[in-house]
Amino acid sequence: MIQHTVVLKLKYPKGSPEEKEFLSAAAKLKSIPGVHNFQSLRQIGKKNDFDYGLSMEFNNMAAYEVYNVHPDHTRFVKTYWAKSVEKFLEIDYEPIV
Repeated sequence: MIQHTVVLKLKYPKGSPEEKEFLSAAAKLKSIPGVHNFQSLRQIGKKNDFDYGLSMEFNNMAAYEVYNVHPDHTRFVKTYWAKSVEKFLEIDYEPIV
C-alpha cells in the first residue's frame, strides 16, 4: 500500500471563487482508477503555513504510477495545480511492517 499525501498553500484568499474551483477540481481526482480513501483536508494547526492537504492510497507502486500519468491527473496539474499552488510538500509512504 502506498499512502500519497500532499500539503499545499494556494495563491488565492480563503473563501475565494478560485479556491472553491481548485478544491472542487481536486476532489474529482478520487474517480481515477486505483485511487482509494481519497480525502481533501483543511489545515487546523498552527505549526506550518500550509492550508490544505490531499491524501489518497494506492494498492501498490504500479497503481500509483498509473495515477501519475492518467489524463485526468495530468489535466488537473496543468489546468489548476500549476497556476494555483503557491507552495507544497509531497510525501509518499509505505508501511514498514
